[in-house]
Amino acid sequence: MTSPGVTAPERPAGAGPSAPARRLSDVLVASLEELAAAGRVEAACRLAGQAYATQRRSDREAARRFDVLLHRLTRRLSW
Repeated sequence: MTSPGVTAPERPAGAGPSAPARRLSDVLVASLEELAAAGRVEAACRLAGQAYATQRRSDREAARRFDVLLHRLTRRLSW
């Protein structure tokens, strides 16, 4: 329990993503794969692109996973 006016310590600059943040990226990638499998490939690609843009500076590992997913899914687009 913290005392009033005392905040939790922040992670140092340059520290990697927290375990919950990594897990959230895993869940999002799996969700986008399921969306594509359900026939919504374009929507999955658009969301993967947004996730990549959001993560590219703060979590390069997660951004790379979204980039790889996006490139894998674009082969399945029909337009």
